[in-house]
Amino acid sequence: MVGAWAALAAAPAAAQGTVRRHLVYFRDKTGTPYSVAQPQAFLSARAVARRSRQGIAVLPRDLPVNPAYVNQIRGLAGSPRVLYTSRWFNAAVISCDSTTLTRITQLPTVRRASTLNRQLVAKPVPSAPVQVPDVVARGTQATRAQYGSAYRQNLQIGALAMHDAGFRGEGMHIAVFDAGFPGVNQISALQPLFLQQRLVSTRNFVDGGTSVYLRNPHGTNCLSTMAGNQTGFYIGTAPRASYSLCITEDTGSEHPVEEANWLAAAEFADSSGVDVISSSLGYTTFDPPSVSYTYADMNGRNAISTRAATMAARVGMMVVNAAGNEGDDPWHYISAPADADSIMSVGAVDSLGSHAFFSSYGPTADGRIKPTLAAMGFAAAVLSANGSAFRGSGTSYACPILAGMAAGFWQANPTLTAQQVIAALRATASQANNPDNVLGYGIPNFLTAYNVLHPNAPLATTARQLNSGEPLGIFPNPNKDGPLTLVLPVVLRGHALRLRVFDARGAVVVQQELPAGSSGEVPLRLGRLAKGVYTCEVSGNSTRRTVKFVQQ
Repeated sequence: MVGAWAALAAAPAAAQGTVRRHLVYFRDKTGTPYSVAQPQAFLSARAVARRSRQGIAVLPRDLPVNPAYVNQIRGLAGSPRVLYTSRWFNAAVISCDSTTLTRITQLPTVRRASTLNRQLVAKPVPSAPVQVPDVVARGTQATRAQYGSAYRQNLQIGALAMHDAGFRGEGMHIAVFDAGFPGVNQISALQPLFLQQRLVSTRNFVDGGTSVYLRNPHGTNCLSTMAGNQTGFYIGTAPRASYSLCITEDTGSEHPVEEANWLAAAEFADSSGVDVISSSLGYTTFDPPSVSYTYADMNGRNAISTRAATMAARVGMMVVNAAGNEGDDPWHYISAPADADSIMSVGAVDSLGSHAFFSSYGPTADGRIKPTLAAMGFAAAVLSANGSAFRGSGTSYACPILAGMAAGFWQANPTLTAQQVIAALRATASQANNPDNVLGYGIPNFLTAYNVLHPNAPLATTARQLNSGEPLGIFPNPNKDGPLTLVLPVVLRGHALRLRVFDARGAVVVQQELPAGSSGEVPLRLGRLAKGVYTCEVSGNSTRRTVKFVQQ
């Protein structure tokens, strides 16, 4: 957990000889070899396409830190280590002792520096998730059997209807920021991530490197509520989305470095072309002598993670963050970065839609309504690191449950911007006409929001109609130079089909006729495609299905 910018600047200097982490701010980006006219040098094709679709320009804030400035620091006596840099803040996280830090701050290219961690910390011991007795879900036996214990949390926000309409997150890229992901590479309900090549990337911003199947299982629990995909046992809200996993949180201590990790992860997600960030993290207090927040700091402007979340929203990502679990504590209010503007801050309810006693309250210190929306976070079904299902409580679970649905809603409405997606869900939620600082605008519902946007072509609401909505699939996704395979829903099999592929601007780049066949898998020969995000549309038998894929 991390303090405000002002608090960081005022913190006492580290003792000489002890190596700590510091956030070093540069004065400018003068002389940088990068240019906003050539964003492909520092942003992926998917990241550029995400901005283009939403009319967001690449700006000087997006340019990387000047490499010459970084090399100046690396060349100083004392062997300072540059752990990572921040484009948005024009800064770098440096590991060094106080003598070396003094040399760094004397460089003419450096504006100032702040110490991020105050003590060396042992590796944390994973804490057990909060568990409550299993709750029997109501509903049709068939549907409940398919979704297992995750049925109720999917039903509450309309994710069942979303899935039946063919939107399970295909082509959407979700980044999860958390404290660890042990067991993810072994849990049977998460194996489709690997078999279908939808685990795009991993980063460990605490230890360095890419190993993430370790540390605290909180991230595993949260990921499962979206990515779980084992029919008859557990299905999450975005079971066919692609994912990036980032460890940013060190549960063994609370210091400013964790928010710097969040910032670095957000910039990594941005450059990778991520659509949605799901973060079940919050910052209010941290260990002495670091300076803790006060409620006055929850104004959307002070915290590093809050500023980072705001920047992530400005470059077109949808940021979904837990509101916090301080509702029954003296703190009472939301935590950072849930106070950020333009993001979706998620409170927790039970299966009946009532406020969970622990869910943090709004408003922000500057009077804005928070949380934004709410989802099931009391007795929510999650998966443990050993693959078993249990029921746990926390806005930590409400956040990814809703993030998965929001990703599917964006998939269903690809012409919307991230901010328009949030606005559409907010405007049709259960308390849209009377928002408060308990549940915000209330509990959203995919079907309600979709049908308001499409009054002339609403989705079916009966089970018989919805069952025809099996989605279209494509793999591998992302794809490099290899062949693609189309996975047809039953309704399209055995029929002559028309295939069209659209680029990110909506232009048709491939058009083919596919002969009738009985197989559910059809090899595709699309020719040479430029790097970018594409939408594949298949129509036939009075049915149309679409799926997004990425060409790398």
